[in-house]
Amino acid sequence: MNNAAYNYEQWDEKLDGKIILMSPRAAVKHNVAAGNIYNIFKNYLKGKPCQTYNDVDVFLTDNDRVVPDVMIVCNKDIVKEDGVYGAPDLIVEVLSPGTANRDKGYKMKLYEQCGIKEYWLVDTNSCSIEVYLHTNGRYELDYIYSVFPDYYLKKMTDQEKSEIIHEFKTSLFDDMIIKLADVFED
Repeated sequence: MNNAAYNYEQWDEKLDGKIILMSPRAAVKHNVAAGNIYNIFKNYLKGKPCQTYNDVDVFLTDNDRVVPDVMIVCNKDIVKEDGVYGAPDLIVEVLSPGTANRDKGYKMKLYEQCGIKEYWLVDTNSCSIEVYLHTNGRYELDYIYSVFPDYYLKKMTDQEKSEIIHEFKTSLFDDMIIKLADVFED
């Protein structure tokens, strides 16, 4: 990878050698969810060797520079002053209308090829998190965690309600609990 200086005012990301402008700016729900996830990760990782970052450049190949909403990096050797050079351990992308196709398409394939262990797609409209785990060289959907709206809950039986998953763990840490209510708070 080339460690050359980039003009960051000129573009937000570079995918397959093409400059991708990231406008318009993200909606409030997008920023709130990304901030909540960052804070959950940051609080858990305090005093641990892994770090969480948001809106930091990630140089994956000579032709690909991404800016994930949130990520966890456990290999401090890949963290440089101007960004992360190599694969983070976990990447979170909060979907926006203008980025969803790239996040679910090119970027997912790129992250898979680069060996990123865990990839989350967060949808603030449906209040869901798709978790993909890198297994045998490819991503496999682990689970889709969802917050059910009140009108839906009213139609469910008590048995169905008792089976709803309200929290989950990442594949990276056995004791890091992610509560959906905390991710989609506010």
